[in-house]
Amino acid sequence: MKQVELKASVGLVPGQPAPISAEEERTFESQDVDLSELLDEWEQPGNHAPADAFSDGLLQGTVVSVRGDGLFVDIGQKSEAFLPLESAKNPSAPDGNLDLSVGDSVLVSITGRSVDGCLTLSRVIAERPRDWSQLEMAFRNRTAITGAVKEVVKGGLAVDVGARAFMPASRTGVRDSEDLKKLVGQEVRCRIIQLDVDDENIIVDRRVILEEEREEARRNTIAGLQPGMVVKGVIRSVRGFGAFVDLGGVDGLLHVSDISYSRVKDPAAVLSEGRELEVKVLKIEKGGERISVGLKQMNPDPWTLVAEKLHVGDRVKGTITRLKDFGAFVEIESGVEGLIHISEMSWARKVRHPRDLLNIGDAVEVVVLDFKPAERRIGLGLKQALGDPWERAAKELEAGAVVEGVVRNLAKFGAFIEVSDGIEGLLHVSDITTAKRLDHPREMLKADQKVKVVVLELDCEKRRLKLGMKQLEPDSQDVFLMSCEVGDTVTGRVLRVKQTQALVELGEGVQAICPIEESLASAAPASGSASVSSLGAMLQAAWKSGGKDAGGAGSEPLKAGQVRSFRVSGLDPSQKLIELILD
Repeated sequence: MKQVELKASVGLVPGQPAPISAEEERTFESQDVDLSELLDEWEQPGNHAPADAFSDGLLQGTVVSVRGDGLFVDIGQKSEAFLPLESAKNPSAPDGNLDLSVGDSVLVSITGRSVDGCLTLSRVIAERPRDWSQLEMAFRNRTAITGAVKEVVKGGLAVDVGARAFMPASRTGVRDSEDLKKLVGQEVRCRIIQLDVDDENIIVDRRVILEEEREEARRNTIAGLQPGMVVKGVIRSVRGFGAFVDLGGVDGLLHVSDISYSRVKDPAAVLSEGRELEVKVLKIEKGGERISVGLKQMNPDPWTLVAEKLHVGDRVKGTITRLKDFGAFVEIESGVEGLIHISEMSWARKVRHPRDLLNIGDAVEVVVLDFKPAERRIGLGLKQALGDPWERAAKELEAGAVVEGVVRNLAKFGAFIEVSDGIEGLLHVSDITTAKRLDHPREMLKADQKVKVVVLELDCEKRRLKLGMKQLEPDSQDVFLMSCEVGDTVTGRVLRVKQTQALVELGEGVQAICPIEESLASAAPASGSASVSSLGAMLQAAWKSGGKDAGGAGSEPLKAGQVRSFRVSGLDPSQKLIELILD
């Protein structure tokens, strides 16, 4: 009857795990875990570290030193582990006193890490049962016992706990078959979860003990953590969004944005599993279920340093790190980026995308246009570093200058001509040619065509340049200058007389200057008041009379409207200037 009660009690003890299913008894195989599963794991309390993160079972250590609050024990690691005094006492010793001294061997298990990175231990007092009555008592009380792993069997391990027991692979606390083999020969702590006295069948669970130890270590670690504290940790796993850092029984999330002040694209490029490092605790949320840590916070903030030495107007050098539709980001100091807005890249060219001018990795020199360290914003200018071309234009271009340019854009009202780097001028459609009336500049021009133009007007303050092409075409004045020679006698009409100079019209669109003596100047009526209304009629009258006294002969004073005979005294084609003297 006793045996039947034992069977019936399996799985009914409060807090006891349910019996192991056939599914769990199969050999455990490692599987890849995707990101969603990893995040789900992060949300679950007590699942922030693998079951064997801090303990592979029992360890035999040697006490190397004793102090008031505990002992340092050599467990074969790089440095000694610490066994707190309360965990080192033996309840069975007189008055529960410490029964260990330097050189003594002690059975321990790893419980976690202290905030300074030292491994912490707990003394193992559990014994191996010697008979079935002790096994029954351990089962009822859910007491931890020790056992020796004998061999790997189908579905798990064979363990000697005073009698032969079976440990399913899923309850070993290891991840794959290779780790399963490593447990052979080790002393492990476990708990009986099924006991059949009649069939002498015992099933034990090691994972639940490891989980309890890890949870205890986790609680101890969380209790000692505070935001702002610097702690040591070991990188447990690296993911695209960051890394999980073992802080001693509890994981801290090191987000990719907190790895470095410089931009990190791939955490795996700068971090590796197993690496020891110091991090700063940033946040503790949900009672310690979520702990955020930072690595970059271990170094001075570069924005604080750059705020002391950077000013608006400074010229700085940097490297292009990112290209966006609206501009390019430039790293000017490690961890400090500024933005070149697309409008600050070129004086003349309309940049559609930064990649038209720049590539990631390019070294550039820029000018600081705006600096707000509190907002971590720096506005940079690329075109300003090249110098304002309009300042050069004021020195190099002037009205009347003939320059060569390239057609950059065509619009209905005219064409934009680039006459030098960063300088574009407008060639209005009415200033393209005198040969015909154009409806659109493309009737005579096309993009990227090289043309010669004359500067009509330059306003550097408004950044306006007005150009002309028709002004370079030969006109009536040019034709006359090419067909006339000094000494030729010509007939013309006096248009205007002013002091010692008269303006004379020699033909349609052809004008000349005639210096005169004051005695020959007359305060004649204004141009257009002469008795003969048209120049053609006056010139015809002069030709009929042999070119003499057509509008008043001899030494008669010059006055507007007269048709007189003159002799060419000077020609200057470059200035389109014709000089006359009275014949």
